[in-house]
Amino acid sequence: MRLFPHFRTLAPAGLIAGLVSVAVLSCGGSSDSGTIVFQTNRDGNSEVYSASANGSSFKNLTNDPGGDYSPSCSPDGSRIAFTSDRDGAVRIYVMKSDGSSQAAITDGQSTDITPAWSPEGDRIAFSSTRTGTQQIWVMRADGSEQMNLSNSLGSDRNPSWSPDGSQIVFSSDRDGNQELYIMNADGSGQTRLTNNLSADWDPVFSPDGSTIVFVSDSDTGSSEIEVLDRRTSEQKNISSSDANDWSPAVSSNHKIAFVTDRDANAEVYTMNIDGSSVKRLTANDANDLTPDWCGKP
Repeated sequence: MRLFPHFRTLAPAGLIAGLVSVAVLSCGGSSDSGTIVFQTNRDGNSEVYSASANGSSFKNLTNDPGGDYSPSCSPDGSRIAFTSDRDGAVRIYVMKSDGSSQAAITDGQSTDITPAWSPEGDRIAFSSTRTGTQQIWVMRADGSEQMNLSNSLGSDRNPSWSPDGSQIVFSSDRDGNQELYIMNADGSGQTRLTNNLSADWDPVFSPDGSTIVFVSDSDTGSSEIEVLDRRTSEQKNISSSDANDWSPAVSSNHKIAFVTDRDANAEVYTMNIDGSSVKRLTANDANDLTPDWCGKP
């Protein structure tokens, strides 16, 4: 049984349960150097933590009594966008990578979740319910110039930018099933990428843009991490475990951080983009979720 089907965060009780589906942006980290940020409830409530990519130096960055979720690092590693319900509204916040200068950049009039930085670090894509269903929106990094990009009748989630910033991949149920779609960065040219009986979600580009890493629900009811070849449209399962694997984030050298419940609770693991060299990063009784690579090697 999946812990968090189609979600990339642990939803705050009574506020966004049933809504959250995270966006993970690749932030140029390396495999064993650099930093990974993630959300965890090891302190009782959900906080954003950082850790060295070798599994050391864990630090609570948000340290707030509210719930903090879905961290996303800016491309230069200097800032982290995240979702928080700390003031009773579900807003997007930005802080420095050391946890200082935490400030809301959306107004809390709707549920705004799963931020994803553009490659230039000047824009943030996110999912918002301000039109009634989740849609993909974009704004400047300071919260200005907010615009609905996907503008569909379905629920659109999990935005992730292409490496050159020209396109955004996302998941949507607009055609009945949860599938992957792609659009230009201005919202035009919306095109369906997958057409499967299973649900496809959590997409993120590889650093060279040649493949899209995503999560697909298998026939056995578990979630697996797959890659989609942009040129051939071939899909390949790379996690192939009996457990649930989800929430992939890809580093600049094609390393994937992801979440799995193969050890009963949700933990952060890493592997190569071909599925080899699987390593466990976190080990505790809490749920560790939504990893993102942060900072350059």
